[in-house]
Amino acid sequence: MHVESERTQLTPQMRLDELLAELQVRLNAVLATRDRVHALLEAVVSVGSDLDLETVLRRIVETATKLVDAGYGALGVVGHEDTLIQFIPVGLTEEEIARIEHWPHGLGLLGLLIKDARPLRLTRISDHPESYGFPPGHPPMGTFLGVPVRVRDEVFGNLYLTEKRGGGEFDEEDEAIVIALATAAGVAVENARLYEVSRRRETWLQASSEVTTSLLSGADPQQVMRVVAAHAREMSDADLVQVLLPDPSGQSLIAEVVEGEGAHELLGTAFEVSATLAGDVFTQREPISDADMQSAPYPDSPLRRLGYGSGMMVPLGTAPRVRGVLVLAKRSGRLPFSGADQQMLQAFAGQAAIALELAEARKDAERLGLLEDRDRIAKDLHDVVIQRLFATAMTLMSTIRLVERPEAAKRVQHAIDELDETIRQIRSSIFALQGSNGEAAPSLRGQIVDLVEGAGGHLGFMPGLRMEGQIDTLVPEPVVEHLLAVLREALSNVVRHSRATRAGVLVEAVGGELVLVVTDNGVGLGETGRRSGLRNIEERAAQLGGAAELETPDKGGTRLRWQIPL
Repeated sequence: MHVESERTQLTPQMRLDELLAELQVRLNAVLATRDRVHALLEAVVSVGSDLDLETVLRRIVETATKLVDAGYGALGVVGHEDTLIQFIPVGLTEEEIARIEHWPHGLGLLGLLIKDARPLRLTRISDHPESYGFPPGHPPMGTFLGVPVRVRDEVFGNLYLTEKRGGGEFDEEDEAIVIALATAAGVAVENARLYEVSRRRETWLQASSEVTTSLLSGADPQQVMRVVAAHAREMSDADLVQVLLPDPSGQSLIAEVVEGEGAHELLGTAFEVSATLAGDVFTQREPISDADMQSAPYPDSPLRRLGYGSGMMVPLGTAPRVRGVLVLAKRSGRLPFSGADQQMLQAFAGQAAIALELAEARKDAERLGLLEDRDRIAKDLHDVVIQRLFATAMTLMSTIRLVERPEAAKRVQHAIDELDETIRQIRSSIFALQGSNGEAAPSLRGQIVDLVEGAGGHLGFMPGLRMEGQIDTLVPEPVVEHLLAVLREALSNVVRHSRATRAGVLVEAVGGELVLVVTDNGVGLGETGRRSGLRNIEERAAQLGGAAELETPDKGGTRLRWQIPL
């Protein structure tokens, strides 16, 4: 009876110990749950504390691995046709990443989560029938937890967590915590997207205003194109921007402006219109966006060779006139360009093209005004100045017969000759005014003037110059080279050998012939004759069916006459 009494006393004590132990377990569980809830709340605040999208995505993965004590984590961003367009891993070293042959493409279990966007927990990845295996170089992984990340009603991507530390398995509580984190992550992603769109729209407005102001204030279009490229890169957060403009033949697009990584390799590169994506955009006048340039249909693309991933190409202008193509690219692994990026850049490129059109129209109007002023001046010279000089010369000619003293008559005759020469010079100026087209290439008249002025610097005086006829219009390009070479040689001889104090140049394109006459009042040919360079001058004349003659006039000096048919 004594033993039974002791047992009766021990039973309540044992039950109390069991109750206390159970209470302790439950209390620890409550404390652990409280700590995980606090950690989850802190994680939600941390995830939503940044507005840079790529920073937000990496923070989501890092937070998820800490909350469930996972060895590895990743976030796969779902793109067009249910493929992974970005993969952000956590837990792998640089060496482990380098050993992996390629990132997942969205097949196997990852593809299952994309197609059926529901949470998935596994004890062993390889046991699931949808398991596709790992790419070469990938570390082994067993336990798995996958949860979709939704932005409103759209599946933005999936959180993948593997290898729970301590050898355990992911449980329902882990799944619930990651689902809660994924919900907060969706809100953070949406906020980051909205902020990014707002920031880029503000940049777009500033860029459009700057480009338009620069062009309409007379800035160089090439400089403005660099401004366009810089702003386009900033708006789209691209790693590379190119401005492709067509060559004169229209068969190739030339990279006239390049901003970003690899710019020095691409600047000046020619892209065939018929064999490149940029050529398709140029001819079809429609933008193209590709999530992965490595799979583009043109394998020789420099963007593929330089390792760029997503790309976007936007026409500069709209039908029927496209001025060029704006090309943007991002490095592989970065988020691809969105539809909002394409709309914004297309509007920006269109506005830049309109500003270029307005700038060209303004320059055309200025050029037309200049030509009209020149035409008016030429008419005034012809109809007023020349007529008055001619009338004065006629008056002097009628007066010379009344002058009795020979010295006075000679002076009057000299004045008449000077008036005649002035009339010829004015006519030459009229031709120059009417023949000027304002183009970048110098006219033949301008090149002749440059040569004569250059010789004047060596002679110590300016040779006289007279040009008759429509030289710029009638003299063909092949003859221009010969004429300038002969004039250069003749002036060189005058400078080196003549010791002249006066020289003159006459260029005439009249009556189907081109005549060049170079005279000076120097020492003449001499006994041996000044023949340096004459052989080349004669050969050039003979080659064009003409003739050249070098002589000493009665008044002394030297006279070169070079004449060819036109």
